Amino acid sequence: MTISAGKVKELREKTGAGFMDCKAALAETDGDEEKAIEYLRKKGLSAAAKRAGREASEGVVGSYIHMGGKIGVLVEINCETDFVARTDDFQALVSDMAMQIAAAKPLFVRREDVPEDHLAKEREIYRAQALDSGKPEKVVDKIVDGKIDKYLQQICLEEQEFIKENGVKVSDRIKAVAGKLGENIQLRRFARFEIGEGQEKVSC
Repeated sequence: MTISAGKVKELREKTGAGFMDCKAALAETDGDEEKAIEYLRKKGLSAAAKRAGREASEGVVGSYIHMGGKIGVLVEINCETDFVARTDDFQALVSDMAMQIAAAKPLFVRREDVPEDHLAKEREIYRAQALDSGKPEKVVDKIVDGKIDKYLQQICLEEQEFIKENGVKVSDRIKAVAGKLGENIQLRRFARFEIGEGQEKVSC
């Protein structure tokens, strides 16, 4: 079937994939956009796995200030070459991630970074809640596991839903840009500051 340039352009804007990859994905899926997106994601995962072993020692430290200086973010994203670090696509990714951190308040980059004692405290709370609600002992662990998984999706940046696109995780967005630029891209670390956060407010 004939794939129009307009349809390819729409898919490119949604996925960040290259023109030829989008055209091939649409041809492979008979023009079905949803299936084409899934096709590109699967292809991106495969390509990302090959790139993941390559060293990413270049990159950018981006910043974002929100609400007139009330919230500030610093984020480091790495790539393989300084050339890619200077591209508009990479710079846009850094900017997007800084805004994501400001808006969604992640605590960690990925679930592997979450300390076990942090999770143990959450498990204890969820377990007590489940038991107090009268849930039978045999299903409590399954309930707790489900809540912990949902909690990790909220506090880990890579697992959060990307604020600019419903149904797309941050990690998927990074993979899409990595696929387009052809380099290993790693979200390394971030710091988020909010005025008054962590301070106890004293009422007079």
